This record gives sequence, structure tokens and C-alpha cells, in this order.
Amino acid sequence: MKRLRLTGILLLVFLSVCSTAWAADAAVDTGDTAWILTASALVMLMTPGLALFYGGMARRKNVLNTIMISFIILGLVSVQWVLWGYSLAFGPDKGHLIGDLSWLGLSGVGLDPNPDYSGTIPHQLFMVFQLMFAIITAALITGSVVERMRFPAFLAFALLWTTFVYDPLAHWVWGVGGWLRNLGALDFAGGTVVHISSGVSGLVAALVLGRRRGYGTEPMLPHNLPLTVLGAGLLWFGWFGFNAGSALAANGLAASAFVVTNTAAAAAALSWVLAEWLHHGKPTVLGAASGCVAGLVAITPASGFVGPLPAVVIGLVAGVICYLAVAVLKPRLGYDDALDAFGVHGVGGTWGALATGLFASKAVNSAGADGLFFGNAAQLGPQIIGVLATWAFAATATFIILKLVGVFTPLRASEEEEALGLDVAQHGEEAYRGLTL
Repeated sequence: MKRLRLTGILLLVFLSVCSTAWAADAAVDTGDTAWILTASALVMLMTPGLALFYGGMARRKNVLNTIMISFIILGLVSVQWVLWGYSLAFGPDKGHLIGDLSWLGLSGVGLDPNPDYSGTIPHQLFMVFQLMFAIITAALITGSVVERMRFPAFLAFALLWTTFVYDPLAHWVWGVGGWLRNLGALDFAGGTVVHISSGVSGLVAALVLGRRRGYGTEPMLPHNLPLTVLGAGLLWFGWFGFNAGSALAANGLAASAFVVTNTAAAAAALSWVLAEWLHHGKPTVLGAASGCVAGLVAITPASGFVGPLPAVVIGLVAGVICYLAVAVLKPRLGYDDALDAFGVHGVGGTWGALATGLFASKAVNSAGADGLFFGNAAQLGPQIIGVLATWAFAATATFIILKLVGVFTPLRASEEEEALGLDVAQHGEEAYRGLTL
């Protein structure tokens, strides 16, 4: 009799444990999880793609350094994000400005879904998906400072910038309790958090560092355009994970974001090429590559809120205004945004954030809001505030961080190092040893 009772108790305990495990497993949707695992890998691939995109545009003597300062971000930010970055960006809210450190070292970030963020996917998967955004955002800034910023200074800057600029901005816009999220600003996949922040920060960094020696008086042409086109293709490919993955599920919204992402990129590639064709008399491969990226940037904040026809408009406008920023505004003002991080990401991201307030529709995403052209002019208010706040915060914080880093180590390579090239001066390597290009 005692054995029967003991067996019964053990059976009840076993069933209880199993039912708890089954319940936990049921909360994780395998289809959604598989898609976001794939999307995370796609976004990760964007940073090596960016390294090739930028590397091809650099001069031959600086191509390895240009690739390195993007590639090293994969290591630097991956560790930062696990140790404290994710907790600052998405941890429990403190004053609507930042997350606390209760998730330090991923404490409490487990394999079950988090109802505030991860829906039907493991919390750790949401964390790693967001990590890939943090990585590429810091890497985007490099396009403004290549060919003259010292590698040690860049490492220190990137670590501080991710901690004190990216992490708070991510909390403002996407964190539960963040003040821009509470205000109702829409940013599906990073128009403000990723593109405006990196583009504006790149412009400030370019101004602080000063122009490259010989800028405006000697040719500084891309050394390998096929490399740039390969990078642009990888960016376009990876961007489907960037935008469609931000639905955080394998559903109709992800499909919609995928469609509008491709549409805007295509439209912007066409409009950039047409604009330069009319302006300079020839369509260029570099223009097509730059145009597609401009369209991808502009559609990013709107990708979960607009349909295909608005995506065409967003892309067409992005191609033209980003071309004008690069081909007209930059030469007129004389700043040396070396690979046009500001002209594409700062300008394109600003247009995309504002366009979201024009074209957003609850028919696409009921969790969003209608924009001006769907009867809700008030949505422009939060979008404008989000843009202005991001511009002001990113510019101010970047300036302070650069000045702080400059106290401890020189920001800029010496005249001799610039003349030699940063590949040899900073890394002791040559990209094309023994080859004549």
C-alpha cells in the first residue's frame, strides 16, 4: 500500500513537471523562432556586407583598415551587448530614458518568451536579434571617418558610443516605458535608432576630425567598385532580415515588410541613377549601389506600417534627396563625409521617419497608427519630435565622446600615416601585395 502511494506521488510529480515543461515549450512558436533565427543571421551578414561596400569605395591604401573597423565591431559590440548593453537598452525602465542593470550579463534573459518584447520566441533570441542592430549601427559611422581616424581611438569611441548613444536611443524608441515610445513615435526597424543616429554622429565625427589631407585638391576615387556592388547586394539581401524580421513572427506583417523593403530599394536605385544621369550625363554603378541603400534606409522606419505604393514614393524621394545631399550639399558646404554615411543614412533616415508620419496605415499594422494621408495629421508630431531629439542627442553626445577619447589618445592619424595609408600604418598589412590595380 505504501509503495502504491509512493508510486502515485512520484507519478503526479512527474506529470506536473512534464506539464510545466510542455506549457513552456508551447509558449515558444517553432515557426516564429526559426524565422527570427534566420533574420538574425541575415542582419549579422549586413555588417561584413557593409565592410565590403565601404571597402570598395576607399582608396587602395586604406581598404583593409576600412574593412577592419566595421568587422571588429562584430566582436566589440557582441561582448558589450551581453555584459551590459542589452540591459541598458531593453531592461526595466528608469525614468523613461534608460533600462536598469538588472539584466547585466543576461541575468534573467532566458529561453522562455518575455511578454513585453519577444512574443512567441525565446527572450535570448530577441536579445541576439537586437544585438545585430547595435552592431551595424556603430559600423555605419565608419563611413564618415575612414582614411584618417586611428584604430585605437575608434575602438574606444565605438564602445562609448554604443553604450551612451545607441543603448539609450533604443530604450527611448523600443523599450517598454521609453519616452518616444510612450509619445507614439513610430519606428518599425530603426530609422531614428539606427540610421539618423549613425548618420548624424558620422557627420559630427567628420567635422571634429577634419578633412582628409588632399581632400578637394586630389582624386579620392573608389578603388574597387565590384567590391562595393557585392557589399550593396549583401546589404539588400540582409535587409530583409532587418525589416521583415522586426515583425518578430513568421506572419503577414513580415511578408508586407519584406515586399515594401524590396520595393523602396528598387525605386531609390532607379531615382538616384536618373538624378545623376540628368545632373552629370552618365548613370554610374556606384550610383545604383548607393541608391538602393538609400531606399533601404528610408523604408526602414516605415516598413511595418506602409503598403507597396507608398513604398514606391518613399524610395523615389529617397534616391533623389540622398543624391542631392551627396553630390550638391556636401561639396557646397565642404565637409568630408568620406563615404557618405550622413548623406545616405542621416538624410535618408530623416526622410523615412517623417514619411512614416505621412504614409502609415492601421490597415497594414493595427498596432501602429494612421499617418497624414490616412486622416491622422497628428502622427507627424511624434515623428518630428523623434527626429529632432535623435539629431540633438546623437550630435551632442558624439561630440563629447570624441573630445573625451581625444584626451587619452590621438583621434587622427599623423600626416605621414595618412600618406602611407592606414593599412600599413595601423595594421602592418597590404590588401593587394604584389598586385597592380
